[in-house]
Amino acid sequence: MKKIGAYYSNQYLNTLNEYGYSNEEIERRKQETWNKLFTANYPETQIFFQMDNNMGYMLDTGNNDVRTEGMSYGMMMAVQMDEKDIFDQLWLWAKTYMYLEEGENAGYFAWSCSPDGAKNSYGPAPDGEEYFALALFFASHRWGNGAVPFNYSEQAKDLLHYCIHKGENNDGYPMWNRENKLIKFVPNVEFSDPSYHLPHFYELFSLWANEIDRPFWKEAAQESRKYIAKSAHPVTGLSPEYAFYNGSPNHIRGFGHFYSDSYRVACNIALDYEWFRDNACPTVVNEKIQNFFVDKDPGDYRRYRIDGEPFEEKALHPVGLIATNAMASLATSGENARKSMELFWNTPLRTGKRRYYDNCLYFFSLLALSGNFKIYKPN
Repeated sequence: MKKIGAYYSNQYLNTLNEYGYSNEEIERRKQETWNKLFTANYPETQIFFQMDNNMGYMLDTGNNDVRTEGMSYGMMMAVQMDEKDIFDQLWLWAKTYMYLEEGENAGYFAWSCSPDGAKNSYGPAPDGEEYFALALFFASHRWGNGAVPFNYSEQAKDLLHYCIHKGENNDGYPMWNRENKLIKFVPNVEFSDPSYHLPHFYELFSLWANEIDRPFWKEAAQESRKYIAKSAHPVTGLSPEYAFYNGSPNHIRGFGHFYSDSYRVACNIALDYEWFRDNACPTVVNEKIQNFFVDKDPGDYRRYRIDGEPFEEKALHPVGLIATNAMASLATSGENARKSMELFWNTPLRTGKRRYYDNCLYFFSLLALSGNFKIYKPN
């Protein structure tokens, strides 16, 4: 096992292989999973849909809408798989239909649109913007820049500029609190979502964003690692969906518990550890999460208070939770890690109405655990 992060070593741990799966079967699973999500040959699992105008979108099948979350996820998946055509179709759709050109959110993207492109909202969700930005940087470094809007690097820099400088001219709100360097749930509130915190992304933004903003992103990475640690329960490791800046659960509208958004915290810790191995990366949180779930029946996954007390309400995305608990193994070891990996490997993609979120998390986990969620640096 390498001692330094993949950013420095350019080596990515194939955790699935280390746990006994052959490279051939891992590669086959990866390609099959891509095909099942991104081609029309598999209607029960498909979530990417092409249009006739060189565009395409990721459909949230549970809500029948298109979200910046899914669009940016799809772009990250495409750049990891070297699928430039699909990346460009997604980005062109997002710029054409989701981009906001006026109002207090100008420069951001509408978080939800109908499949026909009509905006359902004129507000953004910051998890989409941060994934857009890094996917665009990776595209620039992997394929080179093209004409607008495919001048990927400049698009990323402009977007990150808005994310932290909006409001300086009374023109809206930034996506990060500029004092404490923490990402907000949405720009016009002052609380956060622990699953939005991507310190490994911010490390890269501190290298590639506009030079004047690079110190901000370096601090944001450091502060997000601290925030992830303090928003997780000290025994269970579970995080709420919404949390105040001090890390305590924000119960507004019932979002102060461990539920669908929260699953991503384990992924973010895992990939941060894989890429950078910063001493402040709270890997112990992933150990606690795996310990909490290892003896639970996936058919009985629930919404939980962060202390582990279950609600009657079942988990809406159990396959996604299986996937994120497995991805946690990039930063853990031992029997719980092995069991989490085996459960994931033996779980198929989700079919039916609610498949979108589960299968996005599934594919990210498969990429990461096979050593294929990579950093693409400038040439």
